[in-house]
Amino acid sequence: MFASLARLSFLAIVLAAGCTNARPVFNVSGTVTFDGQPVPAGIIYFNPDFSQGNDGPQGVADIKDGKFDTSKGGRGHCGGAMVVRIEGFDGKSPDPKSVGKPLFVAFELNRDLPRQNSSQDFEVPASAAQGLTPSSNPPP
Repeated sequence: MFASLARLSFLAIVLAAGCTNARPVFNVSGTVTFDGQPVPAGIIYFNPDFSQGNDGPQGVADIKDGKFDTSKGGRGHCGGAMVVRIEGFDGKSPDPKSVGKPLFVAFELNRDLPRQNSSQDFEVPASAAQGLTPSSNPPP
């Protein structure tokens, strides 16, 4: 009976391990500038580009004073073809939960990221502010 129970436990562990989609994730750090200046506050997303056949976990990191690092409170990415989405704010608000007013409309670009930890820098062009209305508010 003990042998049967041990085999069943082993089989359950093997099956559970085979059913996970555990894929390696890679950290990325770097800088984000807007019109040549560091982005005071924001968030950067690393989304797998499904149109290029890439699939895996999304990466994310906060931007503070133009710098980001997924290993510090964020989440690493799966590497390969990515759609990078950057949201930037002025960082000025009396409410500590707010990141201030948007500097530009959410900006996206395609980038092939290595399947290893890396450093990447991103420049959001001044033209990304076009279409931003004066009454725009950051998301809650």
